[in-house]
Amino acid sequence: MRHLLILRVIAKLIIPLILLLALYVQFHGDFGPGGGFQAGVIFAAGFILYGLVFDLDHARKVAPPALLPVLMAVGVLIYAGVGVIALLLGGNFLEYKVLAEDPVHGQHLGIMLIELGVGITVAAVMLAIFFSFAGRGR
Repeated sequence: MRHLLILRVIAKLIIPLILLLALYVQFHGDFGPGGGFQAGVIFAAGFILYGLVFDLDHARKVAPPALLPVLMAVGVLIYAGVGVIALLLGGNFLEYKVLAEDPVHGQHLGIMLIELGVGITVAAVMLAIFFSFAGRGR
């Protein structure tokens, strides 16, 4: 798509906005619609747009496929780690109120961490799926 100059310029303007929207959805998910899953998909969509417009090899340099399984595992470990920490603090698995002195603050902290783990995992999985299918020959 090197000859499509307008598409490349518009993509350069829109991709940062897509990533910013993903961060907004991620960190606003406990107050309104959104959360980790939606943010992960939006974040991956920004990288997928980059890969479609600027070339798959450039996208692989920005988000190396070898890093994606690590990010998938990190997201799951964050999710499970919140549950294990709650168990170690004397609560049930994923009982957020034991994460802080104030139960409301603990709920907020637990939800934010859980959604962060989900967002990281979903974005990594979506990018891995994209790289798997886009890298295939015809």
